[in-house]
Amino acid sequence: RLQTLCSHFLLEKEFHGAHGLTVSDAMALTIAAQACLPLLHMRPPSGHARAHPLHVLDWYDDFVGIVIQPGAAVARRKRADPSGVMHQYDEVLAGEAMDRGPVMLSWEDVVRAPLTVPEGANLVIHEFAHKIDMRGMAAGQHPDGAPALAAGLWGTATAEQARQHWHSQMSDAYGRFREALALAERFGGEPPWLDPYAATDPAEFFAVTCEAYFVNRERFGHEFPELLGLYDGFFRHDTT
Repeated sequence: RLQTLCSHFLLEKEFHGAHGLTVSDAMALTIAAQACLPLLHMRPPSGHARAHPLHVLDWYDDFVGIVIQPGAAVARRKRADPSGVMHQYDEVLAGEAMDRGPVMLSWEDVVRAPLTVPEGANLVIHEFAHKIDMRGMAAGQHPDGAPALAAGLWGTATAEQARQHWHSQMSDAYGRFREALALAERFGGEPPWLDPYAATDPAEFFAVTCEAYFVNRERFGHEFPELLGLYDGFFRHDTT
């Protein structure tokens, strides 16, 4: 199933190397395999049983381009502070997923995937989790860590019940993670597992925990037992 998804993913997407980087077939396949892994046992965004195995690729149907940088990229950002003053700053990015736009990945970070399994980290899964989160989002909205949910997930009768269940579980886990991180930073305690970047907002918490769920499931289940069943119901709907 993964081979079939990867084959069609590669047909649908266009890979572009930046700064003179030549994208080989092996590089494209490496990214495709990791990008398609979350889809392996999912249902399409509609929530209906798959009439065809490839319909699950609809989660990624809002973009075509994948830009591969040799290493991290530097993006120029603008941000207004609470008083309305605009600040410009540079942000170093290993990857970025843009709503209705391309995915950017640092090849240097992509190839480190086998080394970052103990940390529960995987750049490709992180960025494509953002794409799953963004699917169906209205233009101008910001991802909120709650992908499109359908009735039937976790035994719910309606899509609204599914959303309420998701938000309840995720909000609790996100709050506990932020609290554990704050305690570690203020009092020198043991920092929580996973990248502190997960505390940025619910969308980043979803993306970071998705990385861990797929590459280090055993540790993920120990650290986030309440999310294990939640993610099983979403990502393994056809097997649970």
